[in-house]
Amino acid sequence: MGTYQRINPLVQEGIASKKAYLVGGGIGSLSAAAFLIRDGHMPGRNIHILEQSAVYGGSMDGAGNAKDGYSARGGREIEEHFECFMELFGFIPSLTNPDRTVLDEFRELNLAEPIESHCRLVENAGQKADFSSLGLSTAHSLQLGKLVMVTEEKLGAVTIEQFFDPSFLDTNFWYFWRSMFAFENWHSVVEVKRYMERFMHLISGMNQLKGILHTEYNQFDSLILPLIKWLESEGVHFDKGHQVTDLDVDFTGGEKTVTAIHVLVNGTPKTLSISRSDLVMVTNGSMTENSTLGDMDHPAVLNRSVTERGCWSLWEKLAAKSPDFGHPEVFCGDIDKTKWLSFTMTFTDDEIVFPYLLELTGDLPGMGGVVTIKDSNWMMSWTAPKQPHFINQPENVKVLWAYGLFPDAEGNYIKKKMSDCTGRELLEELCYHIGLKDRIPEILEHTTNVIPCMMPYITSQFMPRVAGDRPQVVPQGSTNLAFLGQFAEVPDDCVFTVEYSVRSAMMAAYSLLALEKEVIPVHPSKFDVRVLLTAVRTCLGNKPLPLDRTLGQLLSGTVISKLL
Repeated sequence: MGTYQRINPLVQEGIASKKAYLVGGGIGSLSAAAFLIRDGHMPGRNIHILEQSAVYGGSMDGAGNAKDGYSARGGREIEEHFECFMELFGFIPSLTNPDRTVLDEFRELNLAEPIESHCRLVENAGQKADFSSLGLSTAHSLQLGKLVMVTEEKLGAVTIEQFFDPSFLDTNFWYFWRSMFAFENWHSVVEVKRYMERFMHLISGMNQLKGILHTEYNQFDSLILPLIKWLESEGVHFDKGHQVTDLDVDFTGGEKTVTAIHVLVNGTPKTLSISRSDLVMVTNGSMTENSTLGDMDHPAVLNRSVTERGCWSLWEKLAAKSPDFGHPEVFCGDIDKTKWLSFTMTFTDDEIVFPYLLELTGDLPGMGGVVTIKDSNWMMSWTAPKQPHFINQPENVKVLWAYGLFPDAEGNYIKKKMSDCTGRELLEELCYHIGLKDRIPEILEHTTNVIPCMMPYITSQFMPRVAGDRPQVVPQGSTNLAFLGQFAEVPDDCVFTVEYSVRSAMMAAYSLLALEKEVIPVHPSKFDVRVLLTAVRTCLGNKPLPLDRTLGQLLSGTVISKLL
């Protein structure tokens, strides 16, 4: 979409009397409220964001203090072609300078301090592993080519390990890929395909994380907080302690119209009447629902409840009303395939861990990105973010974050399942893998806290699925209902990204209000022949390509027929 389409829609008749009820307080709802105000000209006072907890921001969280320790469940990776994300934060004012936007400061940070990893992989208790190439053979490259060529419909619910040769899953490419995006071998290969096509322009720099962008602080402080402050200034209602339990939907005449919202307000039942002209947007499903925290001396206990799981329970009730509302059981039905554990470490007056990690990796804080421990039984990775990582973090305090993809595996040093480990034991395992085993007692003296976080549904959006398992953002026949977030269907885009949630919000707002403004298309990397050739060259180890022969084969269909 060119600048010709970036218009300011006319104020619609009756918009001043419409109300919008946004279920869930994550980035999807916050973004939808912003687009309703800016593009739909809806008064902020007409918008209610209904959230069960006292904290907004959903999975993009971050909290704590220097005394008790800091915690962030994780962070979403961002890149330059998150078009809807950039559009949103291009009109949200900075917290520090109202004449600047969040995007202005975000761009300036990444120009001044770009991410470029000098140590993407380690092994053997603190030795750099070879990360100079993707480690793909010609056969592996052909498998990736086949994945790009085959349709999602043909792939269906095929898993990664069913599609790829076992040797592919031992390549550097897969170590880079799974630790960046948190893919497990049993996840959907369709989602890998979407990532391949969406981020093809990043493949040439994947071994050094080139093109990945970062924020000044954790993503709550850098992104969510300024967005909330702007929405508050516009009069948006932040209805905390509001747990939505069900919607009444009228299906008369093939239409779908929400007529009531059932909610528990601090535990007390209440029904909100909804008119046909009002808007209802629901975040169905959550990656971080039922998360639990531990501490230095206690593990984070896995919450296996199937009756009390917030937005998943709401989605299950809605799905029972219509097949057009998706199939939540596909995503939340097996938490042993969707869980993993992260942990946030807080150090005070540390003179060991951070200086050592900077020397080991050769990276400045925040500019190296994720580092993966190649021989970790837990498939553990860590990142040393830019400090301070929290707005209220003192200068003598440092924060480190790590996670493991295999929480049921026994550690290499701590002979326990990762999920059974206290914060202290998680730190000890990390120290072993980075080469600081002998200095653990000294390190613990300067450790304020290590807070584990167990997330039962953190990769639920990657579970094998087929068309219809995720509802459309605006289901067929809907007059006032839309779905937001990672479990609504956004064609061509990638789940587990903030862009996906923001795009779903833009789609919902523009569609329900029937605005003439178009949603910004997904960046078309896969259609750029320059990107394609660079990606092919990278996958083949940067060997010279006989372009005339290669292109001729592609055009004649020889290569395509071999792939398929």
